Amino acid sequence: MKKKFENMVVLITGASRGIGYATAIAYAKEGAQIIALARTIGGLEQLDDEIKSFGGIPPVLIPADLSNIDKLESLGPTIGQRFNHIDIFISNAGMLGTLGSIARGKISEMEKVLKVNLLANFQLIRTLDPLLQNAKEAQAIFVSSGAAHGDRAYWGAYSVSKAGLEQLAHIYAAENRTTNVKIAIIDPNRVRTDMRAKAYPGEDPQTLPPPEEIIDKFFYPEFI
Repeated sequence: MKKKFENMVVLITGASRGIGYATAIAYAKEGAQIIALARTIGGLEQLDDEIKSFGGIPPVLIPADLSNIDKLESLGPTIGQRFNHIDIFISNAGMLGTLGSIARGKISEMEKVLKVNLLANFQLIRTLDPLLQNAKEAQAIFVSSGAAHGDRAYWGAYSVSKAGLEQLAHIYAAENRTTNVKIAIIDPNRVRTDMRAKAYPGEDPQTLPPPEEIIDKFFYPEFI
């Protein structure tokens, strides 16, 4: 039986743990060639071992820090030397930052979160778009948050960055209405991740679904 993503090239950021790791495993089990990008080398190596353990296509591992925006510019051309296209790009990596008052916040903290959650994605779109355009049918999926909406006190940098990411995705979608690239925004909602635990330290993680239970949101995204 043909697998859902057989031989498709899927690039996932933040793939060394949490939602990104679970998503990489799920796509690999469905036959995808995974390109896994993350800061944590140990997590990438664990992902590599697990994918190989069930006979998946060995993943391409890219250790990278999204805050080094200039270094991301060469990512697309580098990937293009091995693959002439990307079928699915999943922008999952994100940074919570320090929760607190905007009036008492630090410029350096705001800048750090905006770099990872917003500006890095602008750079990734720029460098990966030629490979997405080369695919027969491509998807760019951006992982956002409910914090992108409303007036959530003390979530300043993270909320602003995710609101900006969603607007970036909407503009990218509008610019691709007549192309083969479809855009989606996914809000995972309450999920058992390290970031969630940091944001809600008093919450019992066992009351939350693990990342493996939300994979259908990625397999069947609602495009904008």
